[in-house]
Amino acid sequence: MRRTGKAAAVLLVALCLCAAALQPVYAQAKAAEPAAKDAKTGVALEDAVEAASEAQEYQEAADKVVAQVVKQEPAAELAAGDGDLDTTGPCASEIEQFCFEVKPGEGRLGRCISDQVKEEGKDGYDGAKTSDKCKAEVDKFKQDRASNINKDLPLANACVKDAEKLCKSLDKDTSVLACLRAAKDELSSECSSEVFERQADAADDFRTDKELYNACKVDAEAQCKGIEEHDGQIQECLKKKRAVLSWDCQEQLFRQEVENADDLRLSVRLFKKCLEDKRKFCAEVAPGNARAKECLEEHREEPGFSEGCKAEVESMMEARAADFRLDPKLRELCADDIQEVCGYERDSLDSIAGYDARVIQCLQDYRDEIESEACKGRVHKIMELASSDIRFDVPLADACYEDRQNFCGNVPPGSARVIRCLQDRREELSYECKATLFDQEVRMAENIDFQFPMKKACGQDIKRFCANVPSGHAKVIRCLQDALDQAEFSEECKTEVQKHVQHASKDYRLNFRLSNACHDTIAEKCGDVCTSASVEQPCGGTVLRCLTDKLEEITNEDCKKEVFYFEKMEVRDFRNDVILAEACRVDYESFCSKVEPGEGRVHACLRENRAKLSEACRKEEIKLQIIESSNTELQPTLNKACKEERLQHCAGVRPGKARVFNCLLKSANLVDFSVQCKEQLMKQQERRVKDWRLDFDLRTGCKADVAEKCVAATADEDKENGAMLQCLINNVDSLSEVCARETGRSVKNALQFYQPKLPVTNVCDDDVSNLCLEHQSLDPSNIGKVRQCLDSLAATVAEDGPDSEVSQGASTDAGTEGTKEESKSRRMRMLLAETAGDTTITKSKLSPACATLVQLAEPGDAYAAYQRSLSATAVATQLKKIESSFGFKEGTLTNQEAGITLTGWSALFGMFALVVVVIGAAVIGYRKYMGYETYSGYTMVLKRPGQAGH
Repeated sequence: MRRTGKAAAVLLVALCLCAAALQPVYAQAKAAEPAAKDAKTGVALEDAVEAASEAQEYQEAADKVVAQVVKQEPAAELAAGDGDLDTTGPCASEIEQFCFEVKPGEGRLGRCISDQVKEEGKDGYDGAKTSDKCKAEVDKFKQDRASNINKDLPLANACVKDAEKLCKSLDKDTSVLACLRAAKDELSSECSSEVFERQADAADDFRTDKELYNACKVDAEAQCKGIEEHDGQIQECLKKKRAVLSWDCQEQLFRQEVENADDLRLSVRLFKKCLEDKRKFCAEVAPGNARAKECLEEHREEPGFSEGCKAEVESMMEARAADFRLDPKLRELCADDIQEVCGYERDSLDSIAGYDARVIQCLQDYRDEIESEACKGRVHKIMELASSDIRFDVPLADACYEDRQNFCGNVPPGSARVIRCLQDRREELSYECKATLFDQEVRMAENIDFQFPMKKACGQDIKRFCANVPSGHAKVIRCLQDALDQAEFSEECKTEVQKHVQHASKDYRLNFRLSNACHDTIAEKCGDVCTSASVEQPCGGTVLRCLTDKLEEITNEDCKKEVFYFEKMEVRDFRNDVILAEACRVDYESFCSKVEPGEGRVHACLRENRAKLSEACRKEEIKLQIIESSNTELQPTLNKACKEERLQHCAGVRPGKARVFNCLLKSANLVDFSVQCKEQLMKQQERRVKDWRLDFDLRTGCKADVAEKCVAATADEDKENGAMLQCLINNVDSLSEVCARETGRSVKNALQFYQPKLPVTNVCDDDVSNLCLEHQSLDPSNIGKVRQCLDSLAATVAEDGPDSEVSQGASTDAGTEGTKEESKSRRMRMLLAETAGDTTITKSKLSPACATLVQLAEPGDAYAAYQRSLSATAVATQLKKIESSFGFKEGTLTNQEAGITLTGWSALFGMFALVVVVIGAAVIGYRKYMGYETYSGYTMVLKRPGQAGH
């Protein structure tokens, strides 16, 4: 009992002590919140303030005045009775000196002293200055005024209606001023002006922002001790140490940053650093809506723009890129699209204390779904800036922070230098950095505006070659690729375009047009080649290789066009084929390092050294040649050499499936074919004989037959020894009709472009040397002459041999009529022999192996070819006569490499001769059209395979 009584006594004493200790606090709180019954409003308040103002003007003590203009906050006592500095306080002398004409009351003296302090802060000021104790008094006055809107009469009177309308129900921790700041776009002009002044005060001194001060005063004392409170220095300090701040402080700090983002004047450091640049570059730009900031941003790279201002502007841009809420224009232009397209990301930010780029990333990822064109334009600009400077690409900057320090620490930001540095060190980057870098590259592949180095280097070339090409969907990039070989194309731009193409060849996702056109095709044909989950590691050309291998299977025309275009880039520059470039890296250094890449030159060099190539490189080159064989547009050297011939003789032939190449082969013996074109056709035909896979029609027509008849020969395909074509020849009697026809055509072309010591046709080398050339050298430009000679010899064998099946058949089956036909055939062969330049071949015979090969060759319309040969000969003869008549040097008019201009009488005679030739050609064409050639008195009799027994 005694112990219980003692404890009760101790408890009672403690309660008494607590009550005594808390009594001043309660009294202070009560004093801080005057009773509502004492509050004045309306006319009564005006009269009381006026009386206090008069007393202050005479430096007399004023009566206490309690005001409650705005009902949403408690009544509050006005400073000095009139809501202004006390004229008898620490600022008395300054008021007398600087503000003697200013009437006290409603904050007018406070504004006057504040303006004076600002004036003193300007460079070159040397007048009287405000004392520190007065400055502290002004700070105290503003801080106290910010605690309750009813202490701030100018603000309260200007915004009473706005507060009633917009701030009826407030959270207990939200002030009316905070509500008005959040709704500033809806405020009346008078209220808006007053709210802006309070924002400017708070931007300068965080203590005058009630919510920010309450949330951050502890953090400021701990992290920013000794830092000057003005010029926004406390806020800058807190931003730099954001990671260690309390959650509430982070949230309020970001809130003020968002509210101040739309006006240059509220960005204290930026405003001070850029005041002169604003006057110089943006004098006509009105403040507000981030207009001045945008103007400074656009001019920051111009001569005369100060480095200090540029640094602050780019710091502002960096912060803006971190969160859409710091971008007033984006907030305004994309409000509806953000809610519609990125609503989830937007809602998830409500609990985030700022600096979250998810909404910006969402807008970039789904920009095609954005409805507003203005919003699309803003997102486009954001992406353009991100591509030019890693600081404006927050996800990339965050993911690569350490890699940037390790590998690119000495690289200055801007002009995409840091991004290019990271790309060059890709293999050394961390997983997160590498993945984010690749993701951003895929996103930026769509537009040249997002390819900063290329756009900068190609400015003039875009104007020259692509002025009317619309932006987007990589159209300008494609236009530049198409113009690469133009004579006026700048080297600087060419370097950047080639670099872009090489980079895009590393992964199909970096090729916007192809990945877009082939999305479904890739899933169908190449879905298991490289999954899209491998973001951190590009596919290395594997999907592109899959698409090129399956080009003929692709049914989507847009996809097929893009794959074919990629093939054109591959054959143009070996570096654009990632797999081949890696396989041939050592070979290139060994044999072709001095060859300038482009126009297929390195491929040509590697093929000239095919015997020395590594196995991997040789196989890759063969694969590419097989692809090239389907289209002359994939053969840059041949395409360039035969450009005019194609226009003249194959203009109506649709590219693909070797149609143009076959057309050129058929016409190659015409007189207007250049030596360069003939040489290229000869080279390509030689390769087709050695490797049957380079003959598109033979490869596709004999695929099944090869699998059945020539399996053993497939082992020798890469040896380029003609083994497969020889196998098909050996099995010609058992081949399918299509394959037999293509085999015959292939042999015919081999003889048409005959060269000694080549596989297949080497069985005719002795016959050609002895019977057609009479041991003279072969003139490669006389395409078809050897075959013509061999055809004649084959016919002579059939006629003169004792067991000639054609001769016997004609005599037996046709009687006297057969004799007539033989006579016609004989005369025809004599003419062919004469045309070939050999008057003795009718007495000669072919070896059995060569005769078999000639008989296998598809003869085509031999008589029509003969007539064309005679026509061409006639033209050449006529031109030679003109040369002789006018005393021209021989070959002046018949040289395919030269040209001449005729004037005077020589021009007249030349025109006359040309008319004669044209009339002659018209007569021949008319005779052919009317069918007169059928009854011309000549009949061709040529022995063909399979005629035995007829």
